[in-house]
Amino acid sequence: MKLKVQKSEHEIQKEIMLALSECGYMVFRANVGKVRMTDGRWFDTGLPVGHPDLYGFRKDGKIFYIEVKDYKGKPREGQVHFHKMLNRYGIIHGIARSADDAVKIVKEGLVGYGF
Repeated sequence: MKLKVQKSEHEIQKEIMLALSECGYMVFRANVGKVRMTDGRWFDTGLPVGHPDLYGFRKDGKIFYIEVKDYKGKPREGQVHFHKMLNRYGIIHGIARSADDAVKIVKEGLVGYGF
């Protein structure tokens, strides 16, 4: 019996970016985190807590956000709060565990898929 190797979030993210680009969508990776500067201060990327991993827009100008998770990943509290805010405005967004999930979210204009 062959063992199925699960993909990392990073691998899934790369596949999603490629698939969305191939469909004609503009997609960007949100680099988030904190780094300690040489003078000891912390630098924060400035994105809000819970900001999804990927964002972009469709040809019709509608924006979308994609939170990438592996097969067992669960959204953190900040991600759930961000999701609720996006829901209030009817923004296309969702959790994608594969490139197929991401394309479905964006193409169908789904709001809150996977949350």
